[in-house]
Amino acid sequence: MRLIIDTDTAGDDCFSLLLAMKSPGVTLEAVTICNGNVDFDQQAENALATIEAAGMSGEVPVYLGARKPLLADWEPAQMHGADGMSGAGFPPARQRPETQHAVDALIERIMAAPGEIEMIAQAPLTNLALAVTKEPRIAKALKHLWIMGGTDNSVGNVTPCAEFNFYIDPEAAAIVFRAGFEITLSTWTLTLKSAVFDGDQLARLDALGTPLSEFHAKVSKTPRAVAKERYGRVICTYPDTLTCACAINPDLITAARGAVVRIETGGTIARGFSAVHPAKLGARWPGYAENARVIETADNVAFFSMVEAALS
Repeated sequence: MRLIIDTDTAGDDCFSLLLAMKSPGVTLEAVTICNGNVDFDQQAENALATIEAAGMSGEVPVYLGARKPLLADWEPAQMHGADGMSGAGFPPARQRPETQHAVDALIERIMAAPGEIEMIAQAPLTNLALAVTKEPRIAKALKHLWIMGGTDNSVGNVTPCAEFNFYIDPEAAAIVFRAGFEITLSTWTLTLKSAVFDGDQLARLDALGTPLSEFHAKVSKTPRAVAKERYGRVICTYPDTLTCACAINPDLITAARGAVVRIETGGTIARGFSAVHPAKLGARWPGYAENARVIETADNVAFFSMVEAALS
C-alpha cells in the first residue's frame, strides 16, 4: 500500500502516523501538514517527532501546507494541550520539513503514480481543496481518499452540529466532496461507536513497556484527563487512527453505506454540518450524486489489536 497522510498532527494524529509506519506492507510516502489542532509550526514538529519515535527519521518527507482555512479564521482544538502532545516536551527532531509546498507535493506525487496512491485526510481539508482546484485531475488519479471528519447526521464534538475538521474549513470540505474523489468517510459518529479504548485497553497498551507505548502514554495523557473530567472514567478516542486502520485493513469495516454527503457552509449555528443523504436521493442535488461510502461501524477488538501490534 502506497500512502500519503494529510494531518494536523496532535494526539491521535500521531498514532495514525505510527500505525501507518509500523504496519507490514504499507509505505508511508509523505506527510503533509494542514492547519488544525494546534499552532501550525508545532504540528510540523509533532509529525517530525513521531517519525523519529518510529525510527524512520529522514525516510518520510514532511511538507508544510495551508496555514489557515480558505475563508474563516483558524481556531485551535482543546483536547491535546497547547503543544498537541500533552506537554511531553520532546526534543526537536533531526529531520526538517521539505521546502516544496504541500499542495504542490500532493499534485506531483499523485499525478506521477495514477491509481497507485491512497490518501488519509485527517485534518481540515484545506490542502486537498487547494490541490484539486489547482489540478482537478488528481481526483481520478488518486486510488482512494479516506477522510476523517464530520458526523453521520448526529451531534458533533465542537458544536451540536459539527465535528472539528469540517467546522474549521467547511468550504474546503464542500470542494473536496464535489471534486470526484473515490471517498470513504470515517465520522465522529463512528468514533464514538468503534474507536474508543477503555481503561483496561489503555492499561494493556501502557503495560507493553516499549518506547512506542511510552510515547503513546505521554501523548495521550491530556485526552485521558479531559475524558476523566467529562465522563467520569478514563477513556481515549482514536478517530484518525481508526481511519488509518480501516484503510490498511478494510476488513475492520463491519457496516457501511453509499451516500450523498453535503457540507453546510452558509449557516452560523449549523456551519460545518455534514448532511448524509441516502444515495438514491443524489439526483435531487446537482453535482451531488453518490459521492462517498460512509462507515457505520468497525471492529473495535481487531482495531485495538492493530494498535497494540504497532506499539509493540
